[in-house]
This record gives sequence, structure tokens and C-alpha cells, in this order.
Amino acid sequence: MDNWTTSHDRVLAQRYAEGWMFLIEAARDMRTTGAIAPSGTALARALTEPVRARAGRPLDILEAGAGTGAVTRVLIPRLPRGSHLDVVEANPRFADRLRHLAAAHADADAAVAERVRVHTARVEELDTNRRYDVIVSGLPFANFAPGDIEAIMDRYLELLRPGGVLTYFAYLGTRRARTLLASRARVRRHRAAEEVLAAYRRRYAGGCRTVWANLPPAEVWRLQRPAATPTPAPTPPRPQPAAIGAADR
Repeated sequence: MDNWTTSHDRVLAQRYAEGWMFLIEAARDMRTTGAIAPSGTALARALTEPVRARAGRPLDILEAGAGTGAVTRVLIPRLPRGSHLDVVEANPRFADRLRHLAAAHADADAAVAERVRVHTARVEELDTNRRYDVIVSGLPFANFAPGDIEAIMDRYLELLRPGGVLTYFAYLGTRRARTLLASRARVRRHRAAEEVLAAYRRRYAGGCRTVWANLPPAEVWRLQRPAATPTPAPTPPRPQPAAIGAADR
């Protein structure tokens, strides 16, 4: 058996295990897990596109709601030299798995151990002085109350450097499914949550693309914090005409 076959079988086994783990965690808490399967490769690549676009310089990157690491697995090998990645995951079982993932990459590249940190926390509670060039969000906004979404989005904008980029995704077709299946109170909550996100998109949106190759298909939104505007230099006072003294008369 060649190396490619054994590696391919290992990847399939890993994805199978992750799929079952997602199902178990979704059964425990669908609100924070938000899906019944990890993000596909196409969705992960779309979410991390701003990292590839800025690959020529060191970056500070934050991934929030990393789950079992479908996006993390794409990010780590593509970190530009000198970059740092903070991974935030509130589910302690997912966070442990993410640490194993980072450790496996560190075995192959010792620099990863210094560049990747996994935090078991909610992003609103993340204790850091670092500001980020790119934030990748995997949080299930459709499951959150409007006030929670606003708190998270405000925290993202606080953590972004001026000119920094945030990406997040939303599954297609879920709004109509919820309208048909959810209670009226839940439908109203979902609409209010969508209005909160729409307000941020109107102010900060830098683009949107649809990833049809994911299951289910998803929209990936890109928001950008405005670049800092240099403070104009104060206008020097205009010289006043000299007073005419008695000697000048």
C-alpha cells in the first residue's frame, strides 16, 4: 500500500469521526454548534480567501467558532511567515480537538507551536491586547438572539485593525425552512437577528459570494473595518498685522 493511499484513508477516517462528533455536539447544544456537519473544503477556502490575498506579509488572524477545525486545517498550512493565529472555541470538547490538530501540525513544523493558540472561550470574553488583520467567523448567527449578535459583531469590529477584514457565512434556504417549521416567536426572533446582520452589512460589507459546493450551500459575507483616516494637521494661526506704535507715526 503506497503512502498516498494510507494518507487518503486517514483523511476519510478523520472526516468520518468529525461528522459523528458534530452530530453528538449538535444533539447536546444545537444553538452553539449550529450545524450537523463540519464546513466543506470549498466553504473553508472561501472564508479564508482574505488570508491568501494578503499572503505577502505577516498577519494576525482570529478564527472564532472553529468547531472541529475544518477551517483551522486550511488556515495553519497557509499562514504567512511571521503570522499568528488565535483560535477561539467555546465548546471544550471541540477546543481539545483543535489543540490536537495544532499539535499535529507543530510536529511537522515546530514554528506552528509558537504561532497558533487555541482559547476555550466565547469571542466576547477573549482576553487579548492583539488586533487582527483577518477574522474568520464560524459562529451560527442564525441561532443567536439579536442582542448576542450585536455584542459579537461589535467585539469583532473592536478586534479588527483599521482596514481589517471579517468573513462569516450563512446557509442558504434556512430562513424559509424556519418560517415553515418554527413557532411565530422564533420566526420573529430570526427576522430581528437578520435585521441586525443586515445593518452591519450595509455599513461594512465588502462583498458576498455563494458557495454551491458546500452541503448545504452557503453565502460567505466579507465585511471590512474602515481604514484609519489621518487626523488633519491643525491650521497655523494667521499672522496678525503689527500694531502701529507712536514711533511709526
